[in-house]
Amino acid sequence: MNEVIYLAGGCLWGVQAFVKTLPGVVETEAGRANGSTHDLDGQYDGYVECVKTIFDSNKVSAKDLIGHLFEIIDPYSRNQQGEDIGPKYRTGIYSEQASHLEEAKEYIQDRSDRIRVVVEVLPLTNFVPSAEEHQDRLDKYPDDYCHIPKKLLQKYNA
Repeated sequence: MNEVIYLAGGCLWGVQAFVKTLPGVVETEAGRANGSTHDLDGQYDGYVECVKTIFDSNKVSAKDLIGHLFEIIDPYSRNQQGEDIGPKYRTGIYSEQASHLEEAKEYIQDRSDRIRVVVEVLPLTNFVPSAEEHQDRLDKYPDDYCHIPKKLLQKYNA
């Protein structure tokens, strides 16, 4: 059965490149979530860069995907991943399904360092897909900047 979760881990290019290699992931779409406005100048007020992740829950659980997200983020860094700085690069887990949010909270609660973790766990309020030029960006331009080490981007590619 296909389900959807939204994963944020800094620049969406690297997050999408990583997530789409995970077993059980059916489809990904780069975009922005949980913002308040979108104007004609391309400004996204309050949004976080994230990846809409459609996955087969018979092959991978939301909790497993959350664990994979923690492989590529610094969960203690607020509004920064690598050289990407600002609120749009914050880390987070968003969903329209309460069970996904509970799994995220449980995952963080089970960590011994949970008090220091600054990953948002919130209901999805909205999602705006990125322009085509940002979809699968690292496939098109593999030498573009990415805060995620290449060995992790290729970890699950068979």
